Amino acid sequence: METQKVLILGANGFIGSTLCVHLLANTPHEVYGVDLGTHKLTPCLSHPRFHFLERDLLLHNEDIEYLVHKCDVVLPLVAIATPAIYVTKPLRVFELDFEANLKVVRWCVKYNKRVVFPSTSEVYGMSPDEVFDEHTSSLVLGPIEKQRWIYSCCKQLMDRVIYAYGFEQGLNYTLFRPFNFIGAKLDDIRNKAGSRVVTQFLHNVLNHKPIELVNGGLQTRCFTYIDDGVRCLVKIINNENRCADRGIFNIGNPYENYSIAQLAQFVKEVVAEFDPLLAQSIEIKTVTSEAYYGKSYADVVRRVPSIQEAKTKLGWNPTVTLKDGLRHILNYHLNGIDPDAELLQ
Repeated sequence: METQKVLILGANGFIGSTLCVHLLANTPHEVYGVDLGTHKLTPCLSHPRFHFLERDLLLHNEDIEYLVHKCDVVLPLVAIATPAIYVTKPLRVFELDFEANLKVVRWCVKYNKRVVFPSTSEVYGMSPDEVFDEHTSSLVLGPIEKQRWIYSCCKQLMDRVIYAYGFEQGLNYTLFRPFNFIGAKLDDIRNKAGSRVVTQFLHNVLNHKPIELVNGGLQTRCFTYIDDGVRCLVKIINNENRCADRGIFNIGNPYENYSIAQLAQFVKEVVAEFDPLLAQSIEIKTVTSEAYYGKSYADVVRRVPSIQEAKTKLGWNPTVTLKDGLRHILNYHLNGIDPDAELLQ
């Protein structure tokens, strides 16, 4: 395997921190991480092939451009990816998710660097397809007043710009679309404002609050454990036989497709394995989307990926069940067991 210098912007985030660990544990690559903090990167900080720079993508252009020039592969993982912020701070989402990342992509074009860009399952929006295909599914968004779609719109436009740079100027890229990644470091479980559905449910449980099902929790999602997702990303970065060049890959687990109401029941069952009394006290109730998020929110009924592209070109297949993923998350938050730290021991 050829050794590469891999630049991860947003290294202290959920995907970034786990990816750093897996790259250091399973490849010979040099890893350069950029972020505003390091609390999720503790297992990496003393590793000889890990190099960290504390910088803000919105402010420190010169230093980050230098690192893009220095490295071989660039992953701009800096983004706001929480629905509660889409509907309350849409301009903040635009400035970071689109404007800041566009600079990075243009530096990759300037210095002829490969970019591995995080698209999102949300680009498919309200596509009528039963299964979302990277090459044939239409990308359908809601009306302007539903500000929830600004995240999806920013990501979709970045996809199109990157594709155009590849078409017109030869940029080597890979776009990947995560489908509901879950894991121990997804969010701070104490912070309600920052939580996605799994950590929001666990936050409520651990703080003796009801689990709230938006519109009854009838929406279905395919839950993908972070280690499965990152295994796919490592394959994309390694790019053996150039298998990922100018590719678009859904990274999701269609085998673990459940409604949000089913997720709530799974949370209750797994919590019972750790604390039966706490599980008995869990209340599950229904709330409206307007009461929970406000009038600017919109949702989709299902989000199921085709992963044939990743299976065929990358030789990847997810293996971790939703329940096992929940067990890993609770083991981290209740027992302090960090699965990332174990990989680098």
